[in-house]
Amino acid sequence: MSTRKSDSKLSRTLEAPSRRRFLKQASLLAAGAQSGVIFPLSGVASPAQNGKSLDKSVVAETAYGKVRGVEIEGIKVFKGIPYGGNTTGRNRFMPPTKPQPWTGVRDALDYAPSAPQRNPNDPEAGARAASVSLIGNLSGMPESEDCLMLNVWTPALRDGGKRPVMFWCHGGGFSTGSGSSAGYDGKNLCRRGDVVVVTINHRLNVLGYTNLGDISGEEFAPSGNAGMLDIIQALKWTQENIAQFGGDPNRVMVFGESGGGRKVSALLAMPAAKGLFHRAVIQSGPGVRMVEREQANRVTEMLLAELGLNKSQARELQKAPLDRIMVAYHAVSRKLGGEGISRGFAPVVDGKVLPQHPFDPVATTVSANVPVIVGNNRTEMTLFALGDPSAFTLDDAGLQRRAQNLVGEKAGQVIEVYRKANPSATPSDIYFLIFSDHRYRMFSIKLAERKAALGKAPAYLYNFAWETPVMGGKLKSPHALEIPFVFDNAKNPRFTGGGPEAVALADKMSDAWIAFARTGNPNVPKLPRWPTYNAKDHPTMIFNNQCKVENDPVREQRLVMDSVLRYT
Repeated sequence: MSTRKSDSKLSRTLEAPSRRRFLKQASLLAAGAQSGVIFPLSGVASPAQNGKSLDKSVVAETAYGKVRGVEIEGIKVFKGIPYGGNTTGRNRFMPPTKPQPWTGVRDALDYAPSAPQRNPNDPEAGARAASVSLIGNLSGMPESEDCLMLNVWTPALRDGGKRPVMFWCHGGGFSTGSGSSAGYDGKNLCRRGDVVVVTINHRLNVLGYTNLGDISGEEFAPSGNAGMLDIIQALKWTQENIAQFGGDPNRVMVFGESGGGRKVSALLAMPAAKGLFHRAVIQSGPGVRMVEREQANRVTEMLLAELGLNKSQARELQKAPLDRIMVAYHAVSRKLGGEGISRGFAPVVDGKVLPQHPFDPVATTVSANVPVIVGNNRTEMTLFALGDPSAFTLDDAGLQRRAQNLVGEKAGQVIEVYRKANPSATPSDIYFLIFSDHRYRMFSIKLAERKAALGKAPAYLYNFAWETPVMGGKLKSPHALEIPFVFDNAKNPRFTGGGPEAVALADKMSDAWIAFARTGNPNVPKLPRWPTYNAKDHPTMIFNNQCKVENDPVREQRLVMDSVLRYT
């Protein structure tokens, strides 16, 4: 997904945890708000919390050494725990290793650095992308190539509680983002559902998804999926250690939004991930297909050319300065268009680590027995139009032009179907519905269809239709809006308005996600019965102030979109 420019300017790095860092984070959020960008943050910690001066120290045991966390309002929080070894130097592009054991007690009090993602020649570009996407590196932490760290929130330690584990994959495509973003704070989920929450950082973009195996030999064969192998390494760490944090290694749910949803999609098709998780949720990130091997090789050749290297010199990439590699990566991404998510620097169907596309031509059988929830937000694309104000004031001619760019010669037919289904909608409303369905909803439906067709485990489909009141309501139901509802962080007004309607919906939605983590079934008394998906009725949970289940709620739109979209 490409992102548009924003005027928001974020600092390249922030200070270590202190009052200075707190104030700088606050100014960062204010700058985002002034530029029209709303950040889905659960709230910035107070200086006392960051300094840990008012909180109780707690210690947990891992297979690699003891870690010191902090108890905040009854929840034990551990940040920056290593789950893998150093990934610099000769370990660059290599599969992850286990972390090096340590002696004594290691502090796990602050988020670790995020994966490299900024362009050293344009340090503000990454901040602009992060501010628009809402899922970028907003933690205020520096970046480091040595980034295989995770964070844990738990109600209790070593009590045999066997709590469900909710393992979050952050968004940002496969190029940006951080598991340390404050919007992913797990305290409220832990408190509400007696669960354990895990978020992770892992290698991204050029460091995580450069396919060197066909150029540099078998040793580099897994390099095109190194970032996904990092996530699997974090899942292995979870299997090995989460019982010490009160979690059940046999009840792990992977869930993620946007790029995180695509990561979950890829995990479902990876043999090395089999058995490491037991439920999956794909939020606004239906990863039907990943990158073909031939395309990945072309992108690798583009990267080498940008660095002035030939194929025989590919191993020099392990020695090259990180800044030089990042500059070259961003140059190649511009040539690919945007971040290159669908064209390169993303998981590669290499026939081994990722044997096939996750849901093309059929759903993967690797995870046939894993229940799945998949869905999207009704007007995803309003978020990405924040830098394109004319998209919100279209006339009929403008709608026709934009629709034609999306669906070609059938634009008139598509518009007619959407107008009939939404008679009071403005031209801009119609455009955002078409665009959102084109990019997200129809692929989410297709994923649910193909998963259900296996007949091995249930699939559940949802559509998030609640409209945020912020910015005068112009965003309606944008990309990433459901995150604070899933994490039960909707009281923060920055993205939801923080009103009673938002809090009431979060009460229902977070309970459904917790129930799914616990049992593989999202049904809870607060919601109408949510049937498993089937291709005859297309039952869909609509999340709104009045939640309801509708059978095939966008039937006519689905049929016309099926005539213009390619799902293979």
